[in-house]
Amino acid sequence: MSEKSSHTLYLGLGSNLGDKRRLIEEAVCLLNDRVGRVTRKSSLIETEPWGFSSPNKFLNGCVACQTQLSPREALRETQEIEREMGRSTKSHDGVYHDRPIDIDILLYDDWHINDTDLVVPHPKMKDRNFVMIPLREICPDLS
Repeated sequence: MSEKSSHTLYLGLGSNLGDKRRLIEEAVCLLNDRVGRVTRKSSLIETEPWGFSSPNKFLNGCVACQTQLSPREALRETQEIEREMGRSTKSHDGVYHDRPIDIDILLYDDWHINDTDLVVPHPKMKDRNFVMIPLREICPDLS
């Protein structure tokens, strides 16, 4: 039986409710346990909400994981982690909300995926400094 190959997965993390730092740390632990070994973590940066108004600022960061999960399996697992950590609604049609945790798949190797529920590379990441600043910290070769 052959081993599954390992892939490099970059994820964006954000939180603007509760103990944001603790929630992101908890998400990183869960990702390490259930998605793949976290090999790099960016610094966390505080940012204003993007795409909606809220008095709650965000903490944002990125991680790199070595995973044997497929992109779709990684999506399922990250969404399950979000639900377990208290996220009740996902953003749809450009309508954003406060949330205890947000986990976005940014990159998966050099793959390009364009499905209705999964687009890789993340289609809005280059428009978002709160993604690109921490992502470039752990992936300096990113153009």
